[in-house]
Amino acid sequence: MTELSMRYFGDPVLRTVSDSIPEEKIGDASLRALIADMLETMEAYGGVGLAANQVGVTKRVFVYDCDGDRGHIINPEWEAIGDETQTGEEGCLSIPGVGGEVTRAETVRLTGVSIDGTRVDRTVSGLMARCVQHETDHLNGVLFLTHLSSQERKEAMRIIRNSEWFNK
Repeated sequence: MTELSMRYFGDPVLRTVSDSIPEEKIGDASLRALIADMLETMEAYGGVGLAANQVGVTKRVFVYDCDGDRGHIINPEWEAIGDETQTGEEGCLSIPGVGGEVTRAETVRLTGVSIDGTRVDRTVSGLMARCVQHETDHLNGVLFLTHLSSQERKEAMRIIRNSEWFNK
């Protein structure tokens, strides 16, 4: 396994909509290696989720490690279950040192495929639901900053402009 290089705010790959992974590619060695490398990278950076485009790969796959639930999902889709929401602090490995209050669905139905081709159909809540929504946003080229209030977004941009990682 290999720790991959993180892509940071300003890199166009983070605003790119990721391509679905064709059925015939599910289970192949290169996708297995990507998922293993993404899990290692997420762990090394201390995250609870990581989308493929955060490491420069525009494929629809993300990995997660939320409250002891660790894994991956290929070609994820989700839908909110009910009207209940959760509001909480969110951050992003691709925007270090920046966080803000984001409102998301409390419970979602997650569908997709695992690396062995098994259909995934789960209902998740809390942190896992937040992770699913955040990482799927990434795969759609959307950063959590778009969900912040105008004031929080301005503050986030100030922090980004003054950050060491952004000014390299």
